[in-house]
Amino acid sequence: MVFVPPTAEQLGLYLGLDEIQADRADLLLSSAVALCQTVVKPLPEGAEAVVLSVAGRAYVNPQQVSYETIGPMSVQRPQGSGGLYLTKSDKSALKSLAGRGGAFTVDPTPATADPSPTWPIDDVTGFADELEPGWGY
Repeated sequence: MVFVPPTAEQLGLYLGLDEIQADRADLLLSSAVALCQTVVKPLPEGAEAVVLSVAGRAYVNPQQVSYETIGPMSVQRPQGSGGLYLTKSDKSALKSLAGRGGAFTVDPTPATADPSPTWPIDDVTGFADELEPGWGY
């Protein structure tokens, strides 16, 4: 299957909202897709969850406020706050969905390698009585 970008309705369902601003949600979703494509392009199947997570963070808390007091009003924001961003786990999930990252094995044996032994073989004893020149005996 191919990656299908989530819709504004799906973002509303993901966030548990009865009503959602469709234009704003569409903008955040398309921006989240573009941001995710900076890590993996094309986006793999299953990347919808990461896109929804990225867009959902920005929809619910656009200024990334981490501390708030209502009276007498105080707000604390981290450095470089606001906007869309990918967390380390978002990037890791995208790479994993694309089949990249994690442990892997590299086989250095060429595809044309012959599995037969390279030393002299005798049909009776298994080894030749006389070795070919170059074997050091």
